[in-house]
Amino acid sequence: MSFKHYKKQFIYEEYAPLEKAAFVIFPVPYEMTVSYGSGTAKGPDAVIESSLQLELYDEEAGFEIWKKGFFTCEPFKYVKNEKEFFPKMEKAVEELLSSTEAFPFFIGGEHSVSQALIPPFAKKYKNLSVLHFDAHADLRPAYQGSAHSHASALYPISRTNKVVQVGIRSIGIDEKKFVNCGNVKTFLMHENLEIDKLIKKVLAELTDTVYLTIDVDGFDPSVMPGTGTPQPGGFGWYEALKLFKAVCLNKKVVGCDVVEVAPIKGSPITEFNAAKLIYRLAGYLSK
Repeated sequence: MSFKHYKKQFIYEEYAPLEKAAFVIFPVPYEMTVSYGSGTAKGPDAVIESSLQLELYDEEAGFEIWKKGFFTCEPFKYVKNEKEFFPKMEKAVEELLSSTEAFPFFIGGEHSVSQALIPPFAKKYKNLSVLHFDAHADLRPAYQGSAHSHASALYPISRTNKVVQVGIRSIGIDEKKFVNCGNVKTFLMHENLEIDKLIKKVLAELTDTVYLTIDVDGFDPSVMPGTGTPQPGGFGWYEALKLFKAVCLNKKVVGCDVVEVAPIKGSPITEFNAAKLIYRLAGYLSK
């Protein structure tokens, strides 16, 4: 497939062509299995629109990250049929990885999209591990009749690759047996409140090559209120950034998705903060 430039550009009205961009923004507005609050299909556009309000100079990175080049793809179109969507999305990601060396940021959509996003990276990179930032374990083999549920987002890749979970503070009894078992290392939030100690543990568990999947409900709701199933007691902004920075500087991070943004009418906090998060991560990856 050819990757066309979206009419809405992340961060800046001037865009880099795909072959010259350092970063690719790939919107995936998929929503099929949300079980409480809805609106994740509107998340990608809301994040992109909010990004236009960010300052181009990043005070932590110390430079204007946009100059590295961002290319924003057209949103991935899908039919409302999960059996058709996931193979097509996976193929699109494979083609993206073969078309550019730019670092991809995927913006969801519900967390189930990670089931299609991660496998192409696992095929391309040997011994890939996944850092899973989330309030929920997302390890159910299926939920409400769907193996592609947002509650099953990490189950498939956990069968084959190392998955390191942080921020977890909501586990179903039917997925408890998968926590801290096999390829899964779970750092429960209430047991890992000292961020410096947690960072050391996470780095020790991850392999050298990492895919980062970020469900915004991994943050405390005061940071990311606009999400379908918020949970109290998540990461603060600077705690999470400290963790992400350490991973970006010490590991080879090859891809990232930011999912489960469900915009709240009249309150753009979540989509704005998600846009700033992506921009800040791009700064860390530029070091």
